[in-house]
Amino acid sequence: MTDHSVPVDDVYDLVGVGIGPFNLSLAALCDGVPGLRTLFLDRKPAFSWHPGLLMEGTVLQVPFLADLVTMADPTSRWSYLNYLREHRRLFPFFFSERFHIPRREYDHYCRWVAEHLPSCRFDAEVTAVEWDGAAEAFAVTHRSADGSAARVLARRLVLGVGTVPVVPGPLRPLLTGEHAGRVLHSADYRTHRAALAALDDVTVIGAGQSGAEVMLDLLRHQDGEGRGGPYVRWLARTPAFAPMEYSKIGLEHFTPDYIRYFRGLPEATRERLVREQWQLYKGVSEETLGEIHDELYERTIGGGRPRADLHPGVEVTAARPAGGDGGGGGYVLTCRHVQQGTEFEVRTSAVVAATGYAAVRPAFLDALEKLVDWDDKGRYRVDGTYRVALDATVTGSLYVQNAEMHTHGVGAPDLTLGAWRAATILNDVAGRTVLEVPERTAWTTFGAPDAPAEAAGVPR
Repeated sequence: MTDHSVPVDDVYDLVGVGIGPFNLSLAALCDGVPGLRTLFLDRKPAFSWHPGLLMEGTVLQVPFLADLVTMADPTSRWSYLNYLREHRRLFPFFFSERFHIPRREYDHYCRWVAEHLPSCRFDAEVTAVEWDGAAEAFAVTHRSADGSAARVLARRLVLGVGTVPVVPGPLRPLLTGEHAGRVLHSADYRTHRAALAALDDVTVIGAGQSGAEVMLDLLRHQDGEGRGGPYVRWLARTPAFAPMEYSKIGLEHFTPDYIRYFRGLPEATRERLVREQWQLYKGVSEETLGEIHDELYERTIGGGRPRADLHPGVEVTAARPAGGDGGGGGYVLTCRHVQQGTEFEVRTSAVVAATGYAAVRPAFLDALEKLVDWDDKGRYRVDGTYRVALDATVTGSLYVQNAEMHTHGVGAPDLTLGAWRAATILNDVAGRTVLEVPERTAWTTFGAPDAPAEAAGVPR
């Protein structure tokens, strides 16, 4: 039931919960739209984007044009190019000839936008969301850092709460207590980076970009002869440490055309495709793989052997402290080679699980649980405008961002589609075309042709 002891602060056309890049994109595109009142809430004290992996030298895996607004509105004042202009960095950026920008600068760019948008409110943790039938709006209760609570009404609600780190089952019991900092997810790597670099042996699990970057960073903590710094071991279930698909035609999987095609497929086919397309979103950039190879090559000059091992096709089936309950003696990992079916053990001082992220249902939605039309796996049913299917008694709209891979495909977590998706939501919220979104964006026809082939030319 709605807590009426908390006064209603205001009524908004749209309230966003969570201020990551995707909801920040929506906030930026909504800015200045006549007649639209918006509010975006986040429990953090300020914007931050994967702070545990903001190491020097890491770059965004998408071009700078995939900023918060450009792919939907290149004239927006919140573009990355305008950020450079405001920070007197346009000429240095021009001379650097960069297409892929430093992650640290992308984080700084997003913070600049968040700090200047009046609709963004931090230190505001959403604790409950309910449907208020009398007001025909969602009642959103949020609490500030000083403990005071407020309630706003939202005719439409968009969830951009992000994803949470996923850790393999055998490692989960070792994430807390005396093991903290020795067994961790890569999301916390930067916090424990110096301590890990001082250990004798570190094992990295996961073949994606994060795993590769942690592996490379630890290798660089070894001295030129490869004797100082930790011995580094890289394990992954995937059959290879493979590059991410980055061909010009392959990238068309990250277009609205592919989303429309994917949405029309049977559910079982969609599930299979997401698993099979892992290289589209779980691979490693060729540049990072090349840098790892270069580091290992340096270690072999003069006949030496690098203090490193790379093991693809391996899953961790069990983990235990090597010296009893504490983590001071290191850890023993029981591993299984997937293709050979053989088992072996690894002893290591620490484990970094670069094993990805997953969407979760936030606890503040508990009061709406019976009003959401969940699928048979407990996931949102999401339509083409990113609206969640709700009970007919709910006249408001609920939208999600980056919780719809099962319905929209591998582009869901990709920054390339962030501004386009935000514009799609904005147009639906406004009930009119605020921003034009293209009808055709790819050369590829993903399904069977429904009309005779046309003469060569630009995409329809």
